[in-house]
Amino acid sequence: MISLKDFEAQWLDEIESGAPSSTRKGHRFVQKILRDWLELDDDIAEIIYCDGSGDGGIDAAVFIPHEAEEGSEGDTWMLVQSKYGSAFTGVDTLYAEAEKVFATLEGQRDNLSSLSGDVVKRIRQFLSQAGEKDRLEYVVATNHRLSHTEYDNLEAIRAVGQKKFGAAFHVADVSIETIYNKRSEGDAGGGNRLKVPLQTTIASSGDILYVGATKLADIFAFMQAYKKQTSDLDTLYDKNVRKFLGHRRKVNKGIEHTIEHYPERFGLYNNGITIVAEAVEQGVDGRIVLSNPYVVNGCQTTRSIHLVLQQKLNSGGKGNGSPVHQQWLKRLDDAVVVTKIVVVGNEGEELLTETTRYTNSQNVVSDKDFISLEASFRSWASIFNAQYGVFLEIQRGAWDARKAWQKQNPLAQPQYEASAYAFDLLKIYVAGWLAEPGAALGSNSPFAPGGVWFKKVSNSPGFGVEAMYAAYLLQRLADRYNFGRASEKQSRALTRFLFYMVAIDLLRNFLLMQDMAHDSEEISRVIAKLDKSGLLQEIGTTSIDLIDDYFRQGAEDSLFDEPGFRKTQEIRSFLMSEKLGRDDQHSPGLKAQLNYARRDFRRSQVAEQIKEALKAD
Repeated sequence: MISLKDFEAQWLDEIESGAPSSTRKGHRFVQKILRDWLELDDDIAEIIYCDGSGDGGIDAAVFIPHEAEEGSEGDTWMLVQSKYGSAFTGVDTLYAEAEKVFATLEGQRDNLSSLSGDVVKRIRQFLSQAGEKDRLEYVVATNHRLSHTEYDNLEAIRAVGQKKFGAAFHVADVSIETIYNKRSEGDAGGGNRLKVPLQTTIASSGDILYVGATKLADIFAFMQAYKKQTSDLDTLYDKNVRKFLGHRRKVNKGIEHTIEHYPERFGLYNNGITIVAEAVEQGVDGRIVLSNPYVVNGCQTTRSIHLVLQQKLNSGGKGNGSPVHQQWLKRLDDAVVVTKIVVVGNEGEELLTETTRYTNSQNVVSDKDFISLEASFRSWASIFNAQYGVFLEIQRGAWDARKAWQKQNPLAQPQYEASAYAFDLLKIYVAGWLAEPGAALGSNSPFAPGGVWFKKVSNSPGFGVEAMYAAYLLQRLADRYNFGRASEKQSRALTRFLFYMVAIDLLRNFLLMQDMAHDSEEISRVIAKLDKSGLLQEIGTTSIDLIDDYFRQGAEDSLFDEPGFRKTQEIRSFLMSEKLGRDDQHSPGLKAQLNYARRDFRRSQVAEQIKEALKAD
């Protein structure tokens, strides 16, 4: 297993390569940590890099609209402070940087850059109209997780922030160590043996099972203790279950409502939770200590408990609270959740997997959902790696770990030079092969195991190793055109997935008109052939020309004249629609553009070259 030190060195290599300026390093650090931590990129969220002179203490601001996350009820702003290496000196840094941000938001700092000034205006407006589901998160990003003392001080900063800006203010910390721990297949905390106390009332049933009831306040205290040791609550959830969480703040509205309004009935309404641990030590006064615990059933239950009790119990204020709050506290004391604790001991992985599967068998997480990712994708990864010489990354951080291992073992084979992220390839397949660019541009949740698109693709006979490699080739082709919000061309800010749809549409139509097979499996094979012959770029050229022309205001069949766009005047909303390219009432201009491009491509000189290349195989 790669050590944290080696993983960190490799992770930072990409950030420090090319001798970038300190400002550029900061941008890269934030960009990579958001990607690896929350799967956030420019396609999902608006990321604004403010780092530099006049930044007001804000290195990056991230806006995540609620529609970008399935099941989310509120919008989120993140204010990120990236302090890695010598830039972070502990508690003093935490307070100094928080004070800068607070002063900026309160209008007490002059000489803000125009970029930071615009961000602050938007956040102030956001705070003035924020609802109970909206969040403003102050995020501290560092190399190593915070110490216990630093974590306590970050919690104190949260209390100050909530006093200044209301209940919408939250804090979070993330580090390279967080990413390392997520990637690790071993114990939580990167190999450290965790011992987390839990106050509960349980009885043993044999050597491996304990069953009982735990007060909600004690579950909350258990989760707080776990987070204090690991700085990352996500690792409390078994790696199988964690893949189904989507965004880390996802909770269940029904569970949340019960805690807020009928806490004393919680044990009646809720099915309970299951925790697995390597060992259970009996303490005094009903306290037990769990070694390396995982929650394998009850993710939404525990997350909802943590969210509501964090708001109710840890929001600061020294008064006694209203009579209503005092009455709620009394009712909370009667609130319990049925708790099952399984001691996995030396049988670890096998028993943990079986427990996870069966405890979730009556929920939306099915057996097939678990097996699809754990079996199929892992099997495909081995074949993909061997067949194409490209490292298929199933979990963020695995590629950095692989590169670190290759540096330590330079004579070992194979030595990969390129990687592909399986989750991205899944979205490319949906956008291109299934012609659903709007779905791919939207929330990530439907593409995670258990999601509608994950199920549809994993059940598709056309998806497998060849399809993922073809998707990788298309991704590599798209990278030439600098898609993303940072692009200098408006036409390329949000159209990466539209590019995949157009490219596959052109290729499918070309094959159809040549009376050649044009099913999904054949499309994948043809892409590989065209890449090998150097002709795939011709499809890319035609596709990007179409997109650039589609975004030209005043041009014929322009996006800005589409009926679907005129309704909202929002480019992102228009591009996210399932009607895009399908409905004459929504986007007739795009359909017309595609028809012209198909015809012109079939008549082009390169068409004959493609015919010859496909016949020669």
